Amino acid sequence: MRRTSRIIRIRGAAALAAGVLAVSLTACGGGGDDDSGGDDEDKGTGDTGTTVTLPKLDGETLEVAAVWTGAEQANFKKVLAEFEKRTGAKVTFVPAQDPIINFLGSKVAGGAPPDVAMLPQPGAIKQAVDKGWAKPLGADAVKELGENYSRGWQDIGTIDGKQYGVYYKAANKSLIWYNAQVFENAGAAEPKTWDELLTAAQTVYDSGVTPFSVGGADGWTLTDWFENVYLSQAGPEKYDQLARHEIKWTDPSVKEALTTLAGIWGKKDYVATGALGTDFPTSVTQTFTGGDQPKAGMVYEGDFAQVNIGETKAKVGTDAKVFPFPAVGDTAPVVSGGDAAVILDDSEAAQALATFLASPDAAEIHAKLGGFLSPNKNVDPSTYPNEVQRKIAEALVASGDDFRFDMSDQAPQAFGGTPGKGEWKALQDFLKNPGDIAGTQAKLEADAAAAYGN
Repeated sequence: MRRTSRIIRIRGAAALAAGVLAVSLTACGGGGDDDSGGDDEDKGTGDTGTTVTLPKLDGETLEVAAVWTGAEQANFKKVLAEFEKRTGAKVTFVPAQDPIINFLGSKVAGGAPPDVAMLPQPGAIKQAVDKGWAKPLGADAVKELGENYSRGWQDIGTIDGKQYGVYYKAANKSLIWYNAQVFENAGAAEPKTWDELLTAAQTVYDSGVTPFSVGGADGWTLTDWFENVYLSQAGPEKYDQLARHEIKWTDPSVKEALTTLAGIWGKKDYVATGALGTDFPTSVTQTFTGGDQPKAGMVYEGDFAQVNIGETKAKVGTDAKVFPFPAVGDTAPVVSGGDAAVILDDSEAAQALATFLASPDAAEIHAKLGGFLSPNKNVDPSTYPNEVQRKIAEALVASGDDFRFDMSDQAPQAFGGTPGKGEWKALQDFLKNPGDIAGTQAKLEADAAAAYGN
């Protein structure tokens, strides 16, 4: 039986990109407030003018599992600390490993699942529901979602008519960050089309700097590259069909996208050395360290790259600038991702945490720390720490349901979300050998057919 993933149907893929392009991202200043936001309890939030009501939970304990590490984990812990302050509950963060479904399976089998898990894929939510692990959200959390989220973001966390997921964290995965000094020295201009991107890359290369940093050790970064190229080149309808495996990975449209990618990945000296051994955080930091002679001039990834940029001396908006992923076809791609809070051990405390995470209160604490994007439409934009992040957030909210969700995140975990397997491994092999397009397609199709069961 074919497994069908949830997907948002949209009117036009260009709307969010147009919203981002409508502002001068690169002219915006950096800087920000590192306050944890713990004093936000009495502050009005967004358009609601109130804070979320939470029960007193003195003596209650909760475990929250997520794959987040580094600054991302540290910032989320500040949100959890505010929940503790307001309720009296004690919350423990449990570091999880990818794929998180396997991690949760071992916890369930051992009789000690976390109370709440942050799941990065709609496919993972579906699996958690199918396995009987996930519990539906209660009335308070559903009410909070209805007040603060567009229908599209609610639907992604809905399975068989019941709400299971709170999409607490979103991502705009259609951005390319660049070292401003490198571009200035080279005389490179921000591109709006793929051909212009290749021109900028050659200009940077001619100046003596490798154009691209790629975090190939983390296979998900490679799926994101593919999805942006594919969405723009093949179009939304084909994207939806491939996401549901209604067309095969041997389709000519996939060949065309891989051929386009090979124009960068297969170009001698266009990708910083050791890409397959470079994890995502390093791919970002090595682009913004080394003065005007970094290991690369550009790095592709979402708005969350700001967390890693923040670990360098570069300032977002001045030293580190950004442009939307260029149009490969008729329109620029708009790919979004996100992490949803899902309850595994139903309790008053777990439901209260889900309700809190669905509120503007929680999101605003995290937003001011940087590297975070919320789909919550009632988050006050002024809480974002710099103009770049603010405009990206405003464009996401303004787009409503007008986006495509990350394709690999919609796939069964075995194909789209497991290190060393499926799409991650096939694209890592392709990065190593960009000339093997037919072999890559055959491997992708074989793995997809096995994972989808068709």
